[in-house]
Amino acid sequence: MPGFFIYLLPSLLYALIAVLQFCVRESEKNWTRAAIAAPFLLHGYALYSNLFIESGEGLNFGIANSISTIVWLIVGLHWAGSFFHNLKALQTPIAAIAAITVPLPALFPAEHFLHNANLLAFKVHLTIGLLAYSLFSIAALQALLMDFIEKRLHTAMPPILRNLPPLLTMEKLLFRIIGAGFLLLTMTLLSGALYSEEIFGKPLELNHKTVFAFISWAIFAVLLAGRHFYGWRGRIAVRSTMTGFIMLLLAYVGSKFVLEVILKR
Repeated sequence: MPGFFIYLLPSLLYALIAVLQFCVRESEKNWTRAAIAAPFLLHGYALYSNLFIESGEGLNFGIANSISTIVWLIVGLHWAGSFFHNLKALQTPIAAIAAITVPLPALFPAEHFLHNANLLAFKVHLTIGLLAYSLFSIAALQALLMDFIEKRLHTAMPPILRNLPPLLTMEKLLFRIIGAGFLLLTMTLLSGALYSEEIFGKPLELNHKTVFAFISWAIFAVLLAGRHFYGWRGRIAVRSTMTGFIMLLLAYVGSKFVLEVILKR
């Protein structure tokens, strides 16, 4: 387990970037996109040091490491996407969330080893699953931002939200993110079935994690179909996105919290 300083430094840098992104003028914000690379790399190093403990027991993927890994991927995906889309308004909340979640493995150091991490099916399942969760997290933040802007269309907008693209443009981006996340979630469920067959000799187990994951998949499937055939947008898009995200959160983080924190398994 790496020392607390290796978590504290990226946490402070993330917090500093969040504050500066919120406070500086629009013309001065471009440098923050480059600056976030420093805490992102430090965050990745801390995660790597904690995930791959030299104990031979497997991958240390407890709830704190899981949350920190997902947030690390969110930061990376947001940074990459910022080269193609105007995502400046999301950088403040993402950096703030990262600042809070980076130290979690040090504050809650419970170990939970995944003993089948060497299997290819498991690696594929875990990778695309984490990417799916990360994309849907960004989609949820984008939906909340759109909802906030829509409610304040006729009032003074905070400085951080000025010079944003039109709502229709933001909505198109939201559905692109959801579409990519839905594809990855579908692949996650399919690879999960393959993983279960390889390890347990049977398809997916019908537990609360699987049920919530399929509910989330169904919500996003209906939303994307409604968008394509009926032009769904606005409040229904925001509410469906948040509902699907909450179901996904309950499927993964909720189940790990119950098993590792409450039941101590």
